[in-house]
Amino acid sequence: MTRPPRKRETHLHKDGSVRAKGWLRDGTLDGYWEWFRKNGTIMRSGHFDMGRQVGEWTTYNAKGEVYKVTTMKG
Repeated sequence: MTRPPRKRETHLHKDGSVRAKGWLRDGTLDGYWEWFRKNGTIMRSGHFDMGRQVGEWTTYNAKGEVYKVTTMKG
């Protein structure tokens, strides 16, 4: 059985700046995603496997520098 294709998705803050971007498959987070602050700096990034956080997830400080890396348990 083949999986349906992924679709690129972008979510915006109320002011129109990018809040998050990544991939959806069947309406579910699937693939690499990034979240951003209103000023445009990256806040968090990581991968999903059909809605489940997997692998390494990175949290960034207010300057966009790596603050911590968390490995999600499968």
